[in-house]
Amino acid sequence: MAVREMTERESREVLARGHVGHLACVHDNRPYVVPVNYAFDAEKLYVFSLAGQKIDWLRSNPNACLQVEESGEHHRWKSVVAQGIFHELPDTTVCHNERVYAWSLLQKRSFWWEPGSSKPGTGSGEPEVPIFFNISIDQISGRELVAP
Repeated sequence: MAVREMTERESREVLARGHVGHLACVHDNRPYVVPVNYAFDAEKLYVFSLAGQKIDWLRSNPNACLQVEESGEHHRWKSVVAQGIFHELPDTTVCHNERVYAWSLLQKRSFWWEPGSSKPGTGSGEPEVPIFFNISIDQISGRELVAP
């Protein structure tokens, strides 16, 4: 077995096929990684969430990273890392079209709102405000474990 670098095109294809990844952000030199459902339109990653730690941290430091993997037979795998900048899409007239676009991409998948719509210990009865955001990709890389 050998590990090889994937091309940018191959890496983008993995992102396009996937829908669950691990979102990483940093605040005060502390990393935070959470699973998210995402949609990819060849340029940006779109994600849905509720308010919480990842949103707070992304608002204070918009540098973000999404890692996605595929696994196959005989322990073969592909792993892609997309780095970029967080952009919140608030429910305003300025962001309305892109927010609707994000929703239209995300809703193509079953349970697209999970785990973003779930938070432990909320129970307040107050409705949570949905947050849509994108990550504009600055850098993308991938690796693959292949047979010799």
